[in-house]
Amino acid sequence: MTMMKQLLGAAASLALCAGAAAADPALIFDLGGKFDKSFNEAAFNGAEKWVAETGGSYKQLEMQSEAQREQALRRFAESGANPIVMTGFAFGDVLNTVAPDYPDTKFVIIDMVVDQPNVRSVVFQEEQGSYLVGMLAAMASKTGTVGFVGGMDIPLIRKFECGYAQGVKAVNPEAKVVMNMTGTTPAAWNDPVKGSELTKAQIAQGADVVYAAAGSTGLGILQTVADEGILGIGVDSNQNYMHPGHMLTSMVKRVDLSVYEAFKDGPALETGLVVSGLKDEGVGYALDEYNADLITPEMKAAVDAAAEKIKAGEIAVHDYMTDNTCPVE
Repeated sequence: MTMMKQLLGAAASLALCAGAAAADPALIFDLGGKFDKSFNEAAFNGAEKWVAETGGSYKQLEMQSEAQREQALRRFAESGANPIVMTGFAFGDVLNTVAPDYPDTKFVIIDMVVDQPNVRSVVFQEEQGSYLVGMLAAMASKTGTVGFVGGMDIPLIRKFECGYAQGVKAVNPEAKVVMNMTGTTPAAWNDPVKGSELTKAQIAQGADVVYAAAGSTGLGILQTVADEGILGIGVDSNQNYMHPGHMLTSMVKRVDLSVYEAFKDGPALETGLVVSGLKDEGVGYALDEYNADLITPEMKAAVDAAAEKIKAGEIAVHDYMTDNTCPVE
């Protein structure tokens, strides 16, 4: 081997080592789009916060079809990305298959539990935050009828729905809660037209507050709420700014913080199950300049008192994921 070849070989080895030491993290967005103003966008905001603080870079992919899930995970793992974060329960089965093939890569899945030694599973107590916004809906409603429009009909979204109904009934046991799901396939996350139609149908039944838990479909729901002059409740991200005067609140779920912390921890992140709820401010309701006029001091006091009771275990909010029934429906 000539001296030049030796030098080139050494340089290549150093480059590979440097690349491995500074592996970029990766983020895979679920169907519905990165800028859905909800779940995926919260994840994006967490990644961008990490970039702003560290000057680092990350790989990203917006899912276009179900067929991409395994391909995306393997492609990022083989490129050296570490950790690889994915948004959405639908990655569960694929990650369970892929993770053992890349034992030195750390994976983070949000909204699903995958029991593998190199996986961090992050789940939220959405029922707790939904209970609080349900209370606000019942207190704000003039008709005694409120609505819920979910995305894909899965236990996770039923978890939002049931917590919401429980909060409504805690304030007004006689209240009527009208509930619809947008569909039974992943397309339900990205169908604003269908979301609008369901919202109009609920308004026809008397609903004057509608909670949207449907990804990009929620954009159609909340636009219709504003157009029809009633109140809406956003989800995951703080969506109060979208239609000031018509957004009662948003059930905030700190997906952004989960992504930020995963990127910050890097390849050394601890794996296992992370459960986030009211106690650690993983969920809650949004109060800001856009909805301050809609929530009276009495409403805020009642909801904040309920939040403290939930934290203390004095109010038990039903978790649909552990028992697929809802006691108030």
